[in-house]
Amino acid sequence: MATLYLVRHGQASFAAENYDRLSELGRRQSVWLGEYFAERGIVFARAVCGTLERQRETARAILETMGSSLAAAEHPGWNEYSGEALYKAYLGDEWANARAKGDVRAVYRTIKAALADWSQNKLQGDLPETWEEFGGRIAAAMKGACSGLPDNANVLAATSGGAIGRGIADLLQAPAQTAIELNLQFRNSGFCEIFFSPRSMRLISFNCVPHLERSDRREAITYS
Repeated sequence: MATLYLVRHGQASFAAENYDRLSELGRRQSVWLGEYFAERGIVFARAVCGTLERQRETARAILETMGSSLAAAEHPGWNEYSGEALYKAYLGDEWANARAKGDVRAVYRTIKAALADWSQNKLQGDLPETWEEFGGRIAAAMKGACSGLPDNANVLAATSGGAIGRGIADLLQAPAQTAIELNLQFRNSGFCEIFFSPRSMRLISFNCVPHLERSDRREAITYS
């Protein structure tokens, strides 16, 4: 069967001035995932990623580690939703102070609530897209990445947790709250496997981190 591997980027730089780059651990996570794919003889016929730096770095590290000659084709359809825009819209004038505190749990609670309001069209403010538009572009990105390939092809897509959560929930015809929960539980450098054909897509695995599930890497399982 043809298989789409949806990969969340490695750990990014939470609380740094620029979140959108991999941490040192995030780079190692991506290399380890590349080693895992290579050890299992997986060869990618196509590789894609979003235009965000953490997504590009993840795809590059995986492919280089595998010794692949592919370069990931960048497409904004794979980009994450704008967490900062949601944060601002939900908190209003208090957003800057809240972000400056760097409280991971507080950020998690806030973004979860903001996502719920966004999915119900309750957020006000300058938002770059609606919840419906977000889902539409993820669905289009998934379809485009898989189009025109033989029935034994493997496709790598390096993206983000929100994009994966929304894409999987929509495949399962699940409600918005499911997409939000899947988003916020997805591990860095984790992946999903989706069998695809011209007629359908079917989820086979979810949030897998076999490259980290060993005694000397348990501390490398992260969520941010």
